[in-house]
Amino acid sequence: MKAIGILLLSCVLLGIGAAALANDKVANTKHNLSVSGPGPVRAASDTSICIFCHTPHNASATAPLWNRNDPTTTYELYDSSTFDATPNQPNGSSRLCLSCHDGTIALGLVKSRSTPIAMAGGIVTLPAGKTNVGTSLADDHPVSFTYDSGLAQTDGELVDPGALPLEVKLDQAGRLQCSTCHDPHDNTNGSFLVMSNQNAMLCTTCHQVDGWSASPHRTSTATWNGSGTNPWAHTSFNSVSQNGCMNCHNTHSAKKPERLLTQANDEDTCLVCHNGSVADKNIQAEVNKEFSHPVGDFLDVHDPIEQALSMNKHVECQDCHDPHRSYTGAAAPAPSLPPNMEGVAGVATGGTEVNPATRDYQVCYKCHGDNNVLSNPDVQRQVAQINTRLEFSTANPSYHPVEGAGRNSNVPSLLAPWTTSSVLRCTDCHTTDSNTVKGPHGSTNQYLLVANYTTADTASESANAYALCYRCHSRTSLLEDDSFEKHKKHIEMGSCSNCHDPHGISSGQGSTVNHSHLINFNVDTVFPNKDGKLEFVDTGNLKGECSLKCHNKNHKQADYAK
Repeated sequence: MKAIGILLLSCVLLGIGAAALANDKVANTKHNLSVSGPGPVRAASDTSICIFCHTPHNASATAPLWNRNDPTTTYELYDSSTFDATPNQPNGSSRLCLSCHDGTIALGLVKSRSTPIAMAGGIVTLPAGKTNVGTSLADDHPVSFTYDSGLAQTDGELVDPGALPLEVKLDQAGRLQCSTCHDPHDNTNGSFLVMSNQNAMLCTTCHQVDGWSASPHRTSTATWNGSGTNPWAHTSFNSVSQNGCMNCHNTHSAKKPERLLTQANDEDTCLVCHNGSVADKNIQAEVNKEFSHPVGDFLDVHDPIEQALSMNKHVECQDCHDPHRSYTGAAAPAPSLPPNMEGVAGVATGGTEVNPATRDYQVCYKCHGDNNVLSNPDVQRQVAQINTRLEFSTANPSYHPVEGAGRNSNVPSLLAPWTTSSVLRCTDCHTTDSNTVKGPHGSTNQYLLVANYTTADTASESANAYALCYRCHSRTSLLEDDSFEKHKKHIEMGSCSNCHDPHGISSGQGSTVNHSHLINFNVDTVFPNKDGKLEFVDTGNLKGECSLKCHNKNHKQADYAK
């Protein structure tokens, strides 16, 4: 009996010690709602610290000696197309937390008191703000779902729960709760987190996203320069690397609920930093140009699991860049995928979806291929085609060499370092006209081109009129008729666009006899001749003949040879 008494006394003393330790930790935090509490929300005169959550008598049946009534609220739950768990109404410790943090139950209403504890300043419930999450949890990290090995395997980017660190605890039923990330008794790490989230330490205990280790969002030391909107108003960290996941996500009261983004619109989540205030390249200025990928025109459309061949018309930053996998660095030769496009889906040469894409043109084909955002081409061609995937096929009679080297082995006008074996990227032509920013974000030139390309038949030849063409093709060579007789005359009388289709001519529509050298006449400026013929015939190396009417001049098998 004496041994039992000693054991009981030891347990009591240990319990008192643990309670005292917890009390000491809480005393200097905002969870001390007594009159001695350091926060703006506290009792008018009550000195009890633990009583707002716990009581040794008349406690709720819910552990641990809970001193509050269970909220009867039915909550709106978080959901998104990429959430693989089964959402549940809050239960366990999460529901205990919500008895204060949903703002529906008076803070001073505790079970052990016959009358509510009076709060200073007449406060009844938690004031509006980030600690009052309300009854909609749609914009908060999901809780009360089972986190098991099956979920980790289904998701593919979650750590197996057996590998979680000791600080990150699931409840006894294997569910993730508020207490998985928050310790209500200890605010050492801020926001009552169980560990610091600097450099995404807490987030990455559960989330191990492919490619994250090389992402600039993990490694960059860039800081906010103070202009525009503060991208990190919801954190206490001062650089991109320190904020980690929190650069783009907010675990509570996110402005865009789905995927918990920090800004209401997808593009704003990116551009709040990529406007020159954090990132050194001002992408915001580029997308604001007259010709651009207009990311601001499509709101809440992009979805990570969308199918490239059937998705709705839209363009968002995430269509070309995966913020987790994208990284900086030198790209391998075309047509390899540049590192800043890693991880996004595309459409392959054969028209099937590929995820992730392995070639840069595959990403472009999502919107400029079979599921084309365009309905009518600006230039009306003899052979009409708006599916760029078909135009660039290496089986075509002619094409600009985007998927592979071109068919023509003799192109006298090519400027070094280009050769007939070279392969281009779509972005060699379609990219910003800025000298400091790369990529097809925006341009002052029509068709989002890096340089001017005049398609009007009335244009006078100049270095600027066809500046795009002259980036690869020597103006001198073309005007000296190195390619074929009277090439200069054609260029000086009308646009390159009158004869040439810069993408290519589909093999299902054209032939090597009539459509070599990217010949595909603009039918708004080139017409059938008096015999009704509108055709070019390739008669050999640097030779050909035309039957057509152009600039009111009738051509019947007009011969052009070098």
